[in-house]
Amino acid sequence: MKKQMVSATAGRATIRHVAADAGVSVAAVSKVLRNAYGVSDILRQKVETSIEKLKYRPSVAARGMRGRTYTIGVLIIELTNPFLAGVIEGANDTFSDNNYKALVGIGRAASAIEASLIESMIDNHMDGLLIIAPRISGKLIERYSRQIPIVVIAHHEPQALSYDTVNSDDRKGAYLAAEALLQQGYEDIAMLSYDLSESPSSVVVLQREIGYTEFMKQAGLEARSRIIRLPLVATDRSAEIQTFLNSPDRPRAVFVWSDLDAVPLLNAARTSGIRVPEDLAIIGYDNSPHAAIPLVALSSIDQNPAELGKTAAEMLLSRIDGREEAQHVLIEPHVEKRSSV
Repeated sequence: MKKQMVSATAGRATIRHVAADAGVSVAAVSKVLRNAYGVSDILRQKVETSIEKLKYRPSVAARGMRGRTYTIGVLIIELTNPFLAGVIEGANDTFSDNNYKALVGIGRAASAIEASLIESMIDNHMDGLLIIAPRISGKLIERYSRQIPIVVIAHHEPQALSYDTVNSDDRKGAYLAAEALLQQGYEDIAMLSYDLSESPSSVVVLQREIGYTEFMKQAGLEARSRIIRLPLVATDRSAEIQTFLNSPDRPRAVFVWSDLDAVPLLNAARTSGIRVPEDLAIIGYDNSPHAAIPLVALSSIDQNPAELGKTAAEMLLSRIDGREEAQHVLIEPHVEKRSSV
């Protein structure tokens, strides 16, 4: 596990300083901080400008005086990814051991829905939020982190000062995936990714693309590297997967950004009479439970979901207890080799 400590910007501004700087009342600042109904865009802009200028953060001690509810809000984007179960279990075990209850909210890959769920959790006086694989921007998470302690999983933003992140070392994991394929004798290695046009720069797949590209360059295979993009996540990709398999210039081996697409790819290949790994070697990312099924036997990068969840939960509890300096932790991945390579 690698741990990077980032010192939060020191500042002792109070809500009264913010109100004075913005030229509004303390009550108005409070409404903005709580995302209260009816706050105008002009008022919000005034207050947020002053908050940024003064580097104001609500007092953890003052929040504690209101009393803890011993509840944690857990926001996940969708439940179709079997990898997430291990993350949630790891986090929930830690919360339970410390007498906290986790309440799960399920969103979709849409910023407005995520923001609405976060605001509901804040309104219900959760003591902290654990957010998993958000699509919302780091700037928006930072705004909410002024109101409630937040730790985010699967969100790469190591420069964040007001909230913490826990991630698989996705760049290294992708490097290991491509390296594992080369070690098996494959040099024509492509990466199967997806359309990033609507994704924030914090998404894990971007780090995986960087890791893949770095390995291909260092291995002297830069001329043969290529990233093939499927449509957006949560859309039907079966036609595009079949097009990839039928392509006359199909690579000899492929690193797939996630088991979410690697397992369907492997299944489509076998259904089409394409032998794995004899005709096409495949390695995924997540080492999801499906990958280990003997009939699937997908090689994949393991990112230790239980450790991700446990670490994030411990960090969130320390935030609730008053820690203010930011922490950004990377969990070491490793390769689980099976018969698909």
